[in-house]
Amino acid sequence: MSTRPPPARPPEVVFDDRVHSASIGTLATAFCVGGMLTLLAFQTARASSNAIPAGPADGAPLMRAPLQVVAPVDLQRYAGLWHEQARLPNRFQKPCAGGTVTAEYIVREDGNVQVFNRCTTAEGRVEEAVGVARVVPVTGQPGAGRLEVSFAPEWLRWLPMVWGDYWILKLDREYEVALVGTPDRRYLWVLSRAAQLDDTALQAELDYARSLGFDVDKVERTGT
Repeated sequence: MSTRPPPARPPEVVFDDRVHSASIGTLATAFCVGGMLTLLAFQTARASSNAIPAGPADGAPLMRAPLQVVAPVDLQRYAGLWHEQARLPNRFQKPCAGGTVTAEYIVREDGNVQVFNRCTTAEGRVEEAVGVARVVPVTGQPGAGRLEVSFAPEWLRWLPMVWGDYWILKLDREYEVALVGTPDRRYLWVLSRAAQLDDTALQAELDYARSLGFDVDKVERTGT
């Protein structure tokens, strides 16, 4: 009678605390990191859904078309005396508390334009600022109404920072009413040959300025 060998015992499973602890630690770390990333993504999406759309009030840039200037402009016809009818408030015209504000332009022999801005203060004094304007060439638009103005002393006019934009945005055929502004839409003026522009004509200019993106609700009317 043959004797069978005893059945083989299964291999003994050795529980290694270090291995299992490391595995558990890895899983726990992965779970925590995953949870944090999920929470962060949820909060970001929630914040985005509750965000107020960007607009002029918060200073966010707007997708607006670049402003176009009148072309061509005959500077000889444009020269002469203009009466300011309305403007967006600006720091350099704060002393102009009276009703009379004028701009006079004289074309010089060198092609530049001499500028004389005058206004009446609350005390009745006449303030005058003398400057010069120069034409900025526009490719494909000869005679375009894009100018730069400087009221700095002549010896400082080589500095780009002393020049400000002066864009003629609208001009009637008779050169009687002009809408002038800057490409950043921070400055705006309505000028007319007449000392007093009727309300309908002035409102038409302001409506057009609004269509260009200017905040005409802040406009001050300055015509006498």
